[in-house]
Amino acid sequence: MESAVVATTSRVYADVNAKLGPEWWDYGAPISSSGTQDQYEITRKLGRGKYSEVFEGIDLVNSKLVVIKVLKPIKKKKVKRELKVLMNLRGGENIIELLDVVRDPQFTDGDVRYYIYELLKALDFCHSKGIIHRDVKPLNILIDHSERKLRLIDWGLAEFYHAGTELNVRVASRPELLVDYPHYDYSLDRELYGLFGSSFIFRKDPLFHGHDNYDQLVKIAKILGTDDLFNYLEKAGVSSFAFSYHIELDPEYDEILGVHARKPWSKFVTSENQRYISNEAIDFLDKLLQYDHVLRPTCQEAMHHPYFENVRQADGQRKAEREDLRSGRAPVPTATFMSATNPEGIEVQTLA
Repeated sequence: MESAVVATTSRVYADVNAKLGPEWWDYGAPISSSGTQDQYEITRKLGRGKYSEVFEGIDLVNSKLVVIKVLKPIKKKKVKRELKVLMNLRGGENIIELLDVVRDPQFTDGDVRYYIYELLKALDFCHSKGIIHRDVKPLNILIDHSERKLRLIDWGLAEFYHAGTELNVRVASRPELLVDYPHYDYSLDRELYGLFGSSFIFRKDPLFHGHDNYDQLVKIAKILGTDDLFNYLEKAGVSSFAFSYHIELDPEYDEILGVHARKPWSKFVTSENQRYISNEAIDFLDKLLQYDHVLRPTCQEAMHHPYFENVRQADGQRKAEREDLRSGRAPVPTATFMSATNPEGIEVQTLA
């Protein structure tokens, strides 16, 4: 005979929230933000957690050290709950004080294309110097939207690439590493870059979220499908590669992997990300998010994708103007940039 679970009641403070009412404990209401990113400057990383990274920073307005917690794109409910708790605990003994709430700027579709393109520039540069970053993700990409600048940070896992050399497969949870393939190369960054692009376009990070390495590959297979995974493992040769990878899955996958059809990207479209979705965006992600690392486009190839057509035009005009300025052909300093107010693409403007 089954017995019911007995619910106990705390011996202290059991009715606090009942007495204070919904205004105290209901975190469903909108929470206003008063500060701007320009007020703060990050100086160094202090630590990281599952849902955030923590930095030491400077409050430039008040000239004092602060701690800045940067949240990953998680459910709004979790964010509101933590903010409500910190607001209610203000002034408590030995409780950290919530000083400000700063929101990310609202990017247009043109902004998203611009910053993804800028990241490609950074990756192509480091690859041209023989270096794999190996940890490309949103929290390692800093954006100063007011200055339209992007910086790739945290090079602690970076490695020098030597053709034919086996590399550590325990540095990230990407397909070639999850199947213990040690001969990976710069294409690892390009798959990680594709995930960054997907988080920007779909407003979802992470796209694949497993609780361990085994479950991570299962989560990837449930989206990219198992047919392409098995084709990758049994590859007989592509382009100049006249060999098989000879990759064998860990027997543990026999019980947990299953068989899955590829999930269409349309399943990830929501009212919040609809403005970033286009045929070019979907095709771009399709080409980057592939099991087979050899088939992923290089950074320069990716930069020539139709998704970046308007960005390339604006970038080319900026370069031409800088060259004219250096050579003395431009009598008035000018700058071209992509307008943050143009949701359809790039608006080239000239400042005299």
